[in-house]
Amino acid sequence: MPELPEVETVRRGLAPAMEGKAFAKVELRRKDLRRPFPKGLAAAITGRTVLALRRRAKYLVADLSGGNSLVMHLGMSGSFRIDEGAGAGTPGVFRYARSNDAAHDHAVFTMEGGTRITYNDPRRFGSMDLVPTEALDARPPLAGLGLEPLGGGMTARTLSGLLAGRRTPLKAALLDQRVVAGLGNIYVCEALWRSHLSPLRLAGSVAEAGRAPSPSVKRLAAAIRNVLTEAVEAGGSSLRNYVRADGSLGLFQHRFDVYDREGEVCRTRGCGGVVERVVQAGRSTFFCCTCQR
Repeated sequence: MPELPEVETVRRGLAPAMEGKAFAKVELRRKDLRRPFPKGLAAAITGRTVLALRRRAKYLVADLSGGNSLVMHLGMSGSFRIDEGAGAGTPGVFRYARSNDAAHDHAVFTMEGGTRITYNDPRRFGSMDLVPTEALDARPPLAGLGLEPLGGGMTARTLSGLLAGRRTPLKAALLDQRVVAGLGNIYVCEALWRSHLSPLRLAGSVAEAGRAPSPSVKRLAAAIRNVLTEAVEAGGSSLRNYVRADGSLGLFQHRFDVYDREGEVCRTRGCGGVVERVVQAGRSTFFCCTCQR
C-alpha cells in the first residue's frame, strides 16, 4: 500500500491539473470501490472548484468551493492517470507498466480546460468520500488520525509523550495511525534502522512520561523526518503498483538500507551484522539485531 511519501508524490503530480480548476464533468463507472461512493457524489462536485489539494496521512484531500472536501485513498492498487491531450503521459526516464485496462477505470474527472484525470484501481481497495471541510477532523475517515510526521509537531518531545507508557512493540506503535499518521511498513523499518532501535522492544522503553526526551527518541524523531523527506524528494518507492502521476517510477527503493534486504550485510559502519526478517502482526519487519537494540 502506498505510504506517506508515495501519496505526497501523487498529490504534487495532481495539484497542477486540479488546483484552481472546476470539475466540468464527473463520471463514476461503478457504484463502489472499497465502500460505496457517497450518494450523489458526481452531481455534488460537478461545477465545484478545487481550492486546494493537500494530504493528510495517506489520504488526498481536495478542498472544494461550496464547503465540502473530496477525501481519496489509493488503497493497494489505485493510481491516477492525467490526460492533457497531445503532451499527455510524457514519462520520465523510468517507465512502469501499470493498469490501463478501461475495465479498471472507475472514476473519470474532466476538469475545466479539458484535462482528464482517471482513477484506475484493479483491486478496488481505494475509496472516495465527500465530507464537510469544517468537519474533516471529526468525521471518518480522518477522525482520530494522529501526529503528522512531516508537520511542525513532529518533535522529540511530542514523540516521547506519544510513546511513553506504551507496552506494544515499538514498530507497532509507530504503525498505529492514531499515534503517528501516514507511516507505513517500509519507512518505519528504515527509520528504526537509522536510529539503531529494535522494532521488537516495547515502545514505552524509549520514553518516560514527564521526562525530557531520551537520546533514543531524539534519534528516532530525526530519522522519521529525514527518511520521509528523502523519500518524497525521490518520488517515493516503486514496489508493485505504485507509480507517480505521470507514470514514472519513484526511486527511493534503490536507497533502502534494510527493507527487503534479508540476509545481506548490515550497512551500519563497523556493525558486521546481517539483516534479518521477522513477521509482526502479519507484516515483514527487516532489521539488524546486532546494531538495533
